[in-house]
Amino acid sequence: MATPDLPARSRRTVLQEAPLSYRFSKTDGAALAFYVGAMLLLSLTPVALAVTAVITDPVTASYAVNFTFYLIAGILALVAAREYVVRETRILATRPWLTLGVIPLSIIAMLVATMILVLLTGPPETAVNQVAAQDLMTSVSPWLIVPLFVVLAPFVEEYIYRHLLIGKLSRRVNIWVCSLLSVLVFSGIHVLGESEFSLAVLVPYLAMGAVLVGVYVWAGNNFMLSYFVHAAKNLLAVVLTYAVPAELLQQ
Repeated sequence: MATPDLPARSRRTVLQEAPLSYRFSKTDGAALAFYVGAMLLLSLTPVALAVTAVITDPVTASYAVNFTFYLIAGILALVAAREYVVRETRILATRPWLTLGVIPLSIIAMLVATMILVLLTGPPETAVNQVAAQDLMTSVSPWLIVPLFVVLAPFVEEYIYRHLLIGKLSRRVNIWVCSLLSVLVFSGIHVLGESEFSLAVLVPYLAMGAVLVGVYVWAGNNFMLSYFVHAAKNLLAVVLTYAVPAELLQQ
C-alpha cells in the first residue's frame, strides 16, 4: 500500500535533521569522570566539613558544596549533550499538550509505584540523603533551593542515568539490561552513606527510577522529557516542604 506523501515543509525538516550519534564522546567521558570522581570524594571524605573553615555555617557550607558540584557537572553535561537537548526539546515542543500531560501522570505513577512497593516490602524508611535534603530546604531560601534541586540536579542525573546509561550504553548492551542498571544505580546512589542498608530505604528511589526509565524509553530515549518529569517531582517536593510547618517535618 502506498504511503501518503509528507508535506513539503515536513520533508525539508526530516531531511535537515540528521540522526545524532549515540556513541560515547570525549565530553561524555569528561562529564562522567567528574561526576563519579566527585561523588566518591563527597561520599568518602568530609568535604563539607573542610569548607566550614571558610564558611562557618555548616548548612551554608553543605549547600555551597552541593551547588558547586552540580553546577560544574551540569555545565559539563550540557556541553556534552547540547545537540540532544536542542533536538529533544524541539521534538517535545511539537506535542506540547502530550508533554504537559505526561508530567503529572508520571508523578502520579511514582506515587502508585511507591505504594505498591510499600505493600510488598513494608513501610519505607527515610534515607540519610533525604534527611540532608530536607534540612537544606528548611534552612535555606527557596530562591537558592530551586536552582539546585529543580534545575541542576535533575538535569545532571537524567543525563547520567538515562542518556548515558540507557541511550548510549544500549548501543552495546540490551536496552532492558541498561534500564534495570539505570534503576538500580540511580536508587543506590541516593542511599550512599547509610550505616545500615535496607530495602525499605530504597523503595521511594526504586519507584521514581522505574517511572523515569519508563518515560525515557517510551518517549524514544528523550531524556529532556524525563528531565522535566524529574524536575516537576522535585519542585513538588520543594513546594510541599516550604508549605508544611517545620515543626511538623521534625516530628
